[in-house]
Amino acid sequence: MVLFLKGEAALNNRNAFLFFLIGTLASAAVFAFMTWDTHARVDALTNADKLDENVVAGKRVWHENECNLCHTILGIGGYYAPDMTEAFTRVGAQGITLAVQQPEVLFKDSFRHMPNLGVSDEDTADLVAFLEWVSNIDNNEWPPQDQPDRQQKAQQRMQAGGLSLGATVFAQVCMGCHSIGGEGGSIGPPLDDIEQRYKAGTIAQYAAEPTSVNPNSQMPPQDQLSQEELQAVAEFLSQE
Repeated sequence: MVLFLKGEAALNNRNAFLFFLIGTLASAAVFAFMTWDTHARVDALTNADKLDENVVAGKRVWHENECNLCHTILGIGGYYAPDMTEAFTRVGAQGITLAVQQPEVLFKDSFRHMPNLGVSDEDTADLVAFLEWVSNIDNNEWPPQDQPDRQQKAQQRMQAGGLSLGATVFAQVCMGCHSIGGEGGSIGPPLDDIEQRYKAGTIAQYAAEPTSVNPNSQMPPQDQLSQEELQAVAEFLSQE
């Protein structure tokens, strides 16, 4: 009986070793193939054909001003301020320019304060070009919250919970800067009484092109929103 148990244990140990060996070799082979495949497609994944002098200069501006001490790109950098991988998609060229050149205006009421580093117009334009190029990298949907399909699914979940499209868009896009009833951000003014100042059509126009309504506005155009979303959030705000 003792010999049988010892033999069975030896057999099990042998099988376990073979399982470990085969699993390790198979995993290594898969990892090596995926590594090779990724390196073979780097140019396509990163749109290397669009990597021009302005993009390279913008990357230099990013490092010279040590933007990565506070911000991340593709997960690399500091976590004090927002990730910038999809910054161009979120706020566009004008939003980035305003944040870089007039942070004391844009973030005057924010709990996070960005210093004015005195970046020139030329360097700012190069930085915008760099961030636009970064936003077009195929990074397997990272960061996930910035992907259009995930934003759409989030909208659908919020609407299923009883929120209108306008309330959903406001919660996803506008509350980072504006508040209603004390809930939301403080970068922009509260919007509790906006319906007393603007009609729904004007609110939609303001969001799409702020300076067309208020020439002194520091708000970046919300050109990532569709016309339907602009109208929905305008109707939601005009009913408050």
